[in-house]
Amino acid sequence: MSMDMMGVVNLIHEPDELEALTAHRPLATVPFGGRYRLVDFTLSSMVNSGISKVAVMAHTKYRSLVDHVGSGKSWDLHHRQGGLFVLPPMASDMSDLRKGDLFHLYQQRDFFTRSQGDYVLICRSHMVCNINFKDVLRDHLESGADITAVCKRQGDSLGGKARKVKIDASGRVTEMQDHFGRLQTDLVSMEMYVMRKDLLLDLVETSLAQGQDHLVRHGIMSRLDRLRVHAYLYDGYLGIINTIQSYYLNSMQLLLPDTWKSLFFTPGPIYTKVKDEPPTSYHEGAKTVNSLIANGCEIEGTVVGSILFRGVKVQKGAIVRNSIVMQNGVVGENSMLDHVILDKEAYIEPGRDIRGVTDSPYIAVKRKVI
Repeated sequence: MSMDMMGVVNLIHEPDELEALTAHRPLATVPFGGRYRLVDFTLSSMVNSGISKVAVMAHTKYRSLVDHVGSGKSWDLHHRQGGLFVLPPMASDMSDLRKGDLFHLYQQRDFFTRSQGDYVLICRSHMVCNINFKDVLRDHLESGADITAVCKRQGDSLGGKARKVKIDASGRVTEMQDHFGRLQTDLVSMEMYVMRKDLLLDLVETSLAQGQDHLVRHGIMSRLDRLRVHAYLYDGYLGIINTIQSYYLNSMQLLLPDTWKSLFFTPGPIYTKVKDEPPTSYHEGAKTVNSLIANGCEIEGTVVGSILFRGVKVQKGAIVRNSIVMQNGVVGENSMLDHVILDKEAYIEPGRDIRGVTDSPYIAVKRKVI
């Protein structure tokens, strides 16, 4: 059954410190977990929660986003009443692209006014989790709040950056600061907000009229004394992925069975664009230990504590440790990788020895490493 709520994946100025990994793609389509993209988790949670209309507000470098989400078929959004919509930025020049998300929401206001449903769920793509939004909407209605902010108590964010939140005994948000603020709290915002659609449109117009153009910083944080902002506390796995360190550390968490089960199967499965590949081929002498290896790979060497995406080749005598090798990467004969991230189609020449560290893994893009 569909919900009386539409979903919005807001990619406008999404916080991003992934360096080379987002040089030619938005944060939303960064590969993660062997065969997924970051945006898959938000889209899947929405669909599993019965949300039948989803808008993805694109910003820059969105070619790979359009290629990945397509018509929404992989998330069963292509034939539902509603569907998946990619809303490109309606910018006349570069100065418009630099404006905040309220400006872009205003440019798309006709889409919202013509859409059915009284409530809007606004999310980002860098908060990787598996969440039931039915529970969030139910809590929102029961609390009588103007806005419900999904939050989590997270003492260790594994290098990710998030807004810090403080609440009172009733669950009302009393303070909210950016990650660099001095607020002493372990409660972080998951950048997921539920509100009535008419309130959102009112915040858009009112804030812009006051020269403010950021939804959270200006529309919500500056109005905590006037709006009833309620915190919904999420207790599942959360990966805050907007830095290289957080990307690497959260990827390595997937090698823990409990994390894998929690993130990919509870409360529902995570969907992604389907790509048919043959099973992975393990040659004589191949060795794999505690690794996540997607289909279509060819293993002749050794893989330990690593994540390999589709179509990766680890040639004879090569050793891959504590590393992430994305789609169609090739590790040449007798090469050694340790704490390395290889982007799609990267090639490591035979006999190379490349090592990084946990806080700063080595990154190789689509080129030969010499």
